[in-house]
Amino acid sequence: MTQNHYDVIIVGGGVSGAALFYELGRYTNVKKICLLEKYESLATLNSSGSANSQTIHCGDIETNYTLEKARKVKKTAKMVEKYCLQHGYENSIMFSHQKMALGVGYEEVDYMKKRFREFKELYPKMEVYDRAKLAEIEPAVIYDENGRERPEEIVGVGSQGEYTTVDFKKLSVSFVDNTLRIEEKITDIFFNNQVTHIQKLGSVYHIETTMSQFTADFVVVNAGAHSLYLAHRMGHGLDYGCLPVAGSFYLSTKKILNGKVYMVQNPKLPFAALHGDPDILVNGYTRFGPTALVLPKLERFKPGTYLDFFKTLRFDMNIVKIFMDLLGDADIRNYILRNFMFEVPYVNKKLFIRDARKIVPSLQESDITYAKGFGGVRPQILDKKNRKLMLGEASIQPEGEGIIFNMTPSPGATSCLGNAYRDVKLICEYLNLEFDVERLKAELVEETPLQGDRT
Repeated sequence: MTQNHYDVIIVGGGVSGAALFYELGRYTNVKKICLLEKYESLATLNSSGSANSQTIHCGDIETNYTLEKARKVKKTAKMVEKYCLQHGYENSIMFSHQKMALGVGYEEVDYMKKRFREFKELYPKMEVYDRAKLAEIEPAVIYDENGRERPEEIVGVGSQGEYTTVDFKKLSVSFVDNTLRIEEKITDIFFNNQVTHIQKLGSVYHIETTMSQFTADFVVVNAGAHSLYLAHRMGHGLDYGCLPVAGSFYLSTKKILNGKVYMVQNPKLPFAALHGDPDILVNGYTRFGPTALVLPKLERFKPGTYLDFFKTLRFDMNIVKIFMDLLGDADIRNYILRNFMFEVPYVNKKLFIRDARKIVPSLQESDITYAKGFGGVRPQILDKKNRKLMLGEASIQPEGEGIIFNMTPSPGATSCLGNAYRDVKLICEYLNLEFDVERLKAELVEETPLQGDRT
């Protein structure tokens, strides 16, 4: 047993790892927990405010969510909201804007009205905004550059006065800071410790990093795309491959939108439709995006990880079949090509403007600039066994092994406390720890129980 032995070690200091660190420290009787982060500070990759849309995804304006998924996501999203309210983080970590999903054209308008009737009970504050109301609350979606109303039929479905936006980097820091204040247990965090090897010897996990060695009785890997990379190195999750998809953004040169404006998503496309958001990092100017660019690396704006990508892809004929099915669809093929062109200098803005004008018909090239350094990489999981691209989050939990590997593309940040709740239950069952579920529910969960909660 090494001197650096812990009951639980969490690998990855993004918002998911930090949320688990917080819940273990606050709601269980665990004695020693440790967070290992490969970089010099928390949330430097996908949880950084510049790498995501800063959105609390609760399912009301995400038009690709089914009602069942929306119920699950809303419950976990409300956990983030309750946490921020409990600690007084309004207007410092969590912010309120109006939000809506915009239907443009007869088919989309009809779809949005039907969706409103289906989802209204789940979201009591949800409203339908006709053309006149849109002109009042979000005029940029109505008027073109000449001040004329756009000719298409249009409707917005959304709400006002709700919390919509979170700085997930600051949220991550708050989770860790609040955990480090707990005096009756050891809560350690080590930066600049990249995990290079995990091995189970007997019942204990031995973890090697670039700086030191650690041991633990339970390990949770919340390391983005590298979660699957580390799982593969241990022989777990071999039926999965990783397709890293980068999202880039454009920033406006002035304030254009008053709130979050999403569009109806093409159900064939596995990626989010373009949307506009007030960016809390740049004085509320509008951020448009994300684009979707497949990159052969696991981390954006960081050197290396190309070889890690090829190892994690685990290329074989199953991967070929998945790619052929995706590229065989004209909508998906054209989408991938267009998003590639969004990254090409000189033509990128001209092409991007065409799509963004569906939200803001008056938008001109001079109104936006490519957001250098903004955007992250989301690990989209390829299910090789069923030969399909998986949508949403994935978790590898080898039964009885005391280790979990989490891959959390959107809405992973929104679901961070909900995912941590799930993992804490598994950890406590495995290590025979006490879990103060009632305290967690009182502080973080709305009266309706979480999906699948039998505790």
